[in-house]
Amino acid sequence: MLRYLTAGESHGQALVVIVEGLPAGLEITVEEVQAEMARRRLGYGRGPRQRFEADEITLVGGIRHGRTLGSPVAIEIKNSEWFRSDKWHEEMSPAPGVTKDPLTQPRPGHADLAGMQKYGFTDARDVLERASARETAARVAAGALAKKLLGTLGIGILSHVIQMGPARSKAGQLPTMADLERIDESPVRCFDKAAEDAMIEEIKAAAKDGDSLGGIVEVLAYGVPVGIGSHVHWDRKLDALLAQAVMSIQAVKGVEIGDGFEVAGRRGSAAHDAISWDAATESYRRETVLAGGTEGGMTTGEVVVVRAAMKPLATLNKPTLATVDIITKEETVSFKERTDVTAVPAMGVVAETMVALVLATEAQRKFGGDSVDEFVRNARAFDASLR
Repeated sequence: MLRYLTAGESHGQALVVIVEGLPAGLEITVEEVQAEMARRRLGYGRGPRQRFEADEITLVGGIRHGRTLGSPVAIEIKNSEWFRSDKWHEEMSPAPGVTKDPLTQPRPGHADLAGMQKYGFTDARDVLERASARETAARVAAGALAKKLLGTLGIGILSHVIQMGPARSKAGQLPTMADLERIDESPVRCFDKAAEDAMIEEIKAAAKDGDSLGGIVEVLAYGVPVGIGSHVHWDRKLDALLAQAVMSIQAVKGVEIGDGFEVAGRRGSAAHDAISWDAATESYRRETVLAGGTEGGMTTGEVVVVRAAMKPLATLNKPTLATVDIITKEETVSFKERTDVTAVPAMGVVAETMVALVLATEAQRKFGGDSVDEFVRNARAFDASLR
């Protein structure tokens, strides 16, 4: 079983992730992890921090001579801003002391106030540093390993933005893995050129007003074999696992599998994926993917479709959200940290990561194997048994 834990704060020395359960013999390099990290920094509307976040990766353990050993893999991601600024050395020091400038005006829509109340803090930074979406950098590093493992089974995962604020793509065609480079080259990671232009205009307008934008991304997983997940227990249903994983991404407030919300308004005769037999491949096929490639908590062998809705960011470049100072109880506006106009394009890359981690975990549960060769051999044997 694949397990992972992240540690570290947004402006601390580093983020760390430990991934346990990878089979031995998986080939991986620093450059491959860094390439995934660089994709997370993509997107029109990102703030200046993205221009100097170097994401310096160190493979600390579990990898020797470019391949996993079967032991836990540890990855460190140094925070280049911490090393450049004395401010963060003092603010985020683990040594005993107090901050000179506590943040006492919690931001509506962020973890600030609830976290301060829960843990007894009087400085929002004690909450926001861990609640920050910067933590997803460590997840993406773990996801690079999961994607590499899935790749040994021929599984590929991509994401694209289908809505930014009110601007939504009207394209009916799903992009394939061959379109991923084109998507990443788009300023907003959108597959639909007409929608791309409208999205950029929405971001420009929000930036001019000092405001923020949310949106929706779609994640597609191709080549996933039938039978990943299970119907036998609530916590083994793949669609439930995907929903929980994607919903855990900071600022994501809605998740659907396939056309989940749309089919809720249809009659049953128009809401399900018809089954056919493909003699050429000796396999069952679904003519559509209304259910997102899952039935009864298990994959069907079709493309897995997951959509995530991200709310507008809670930190605004022109703070206007009303709040209360927790010390004086006076009405004020929330404080301003350096922020983006939108992080929807980057959230798509993080959503890919969460889908990859779930699929890799459940693929290992299904096929097992202490080495990559054994893992692949078991998967091929299962596939042959279906013929």
